[in-house]
Amino acid sequence: MNKKQRKSLPQLMVIACYLVFLGISFISGFEPGKKIGVNFYTFASNMLSILPCAFLLIALFDVWVKPETIEKYFGAESGLKGYLGAILLAGTAVGGLYVALPAAYSLQKKGAHFSVLFTYLGASAICRIPMATYEASFLGLKFTAIRLIVSLPLVVLTSMLLGKYLTRTHYTMQESA
Repeated sequence: MNKKQRKSLPQLMVIACYLVFLGISFISGFEPGKKIGVNFYTFASNMLSILPCAFLLIALFDVWVKPETIEKYFGAESGLKGYLGAILLAGTAVGGLYVALPAAYSLQKKGAHFSVLFTYLGASAICRIPMATYEASFLGLKFTAIRLIVSLPLVVLTSMLLGKYLTRTHYTMQESA
């Protein structure tokens, strides 16, 4: 058994235990286990309905958009428009971090600056338009506005600090195996 196979064996054991637990839960009528199974199925089917389209759009973006364009609007010299563009791009994204992480990787490959990437990822976690609309309908428009007014500057500030630190330490992304 090679190193990669030994590393994946515990993961397979966890998956097998999970499936056995779900099977026993449905057979025996154990309600918490049945709810876990139904929730997992719902989540997985929703995710699988979004991901193929998102990955297709990311692949098209990767092919069609020139690195010069990304460097101009999201690069180290983009300034405030890079952060605003990242927030607008994140606000319109669907799929949360499942889509934001591959999109950020594609942006990074094409020359986006670390601080703008971190702003994009942070904004995609807190200010997507569908999420903010849903939140406003339950908690009120005032609460949602205050949350965004407080959160977004903090995301940009921490992104700038982290980007400067990574630039100063000459950090580079490693290609995965």
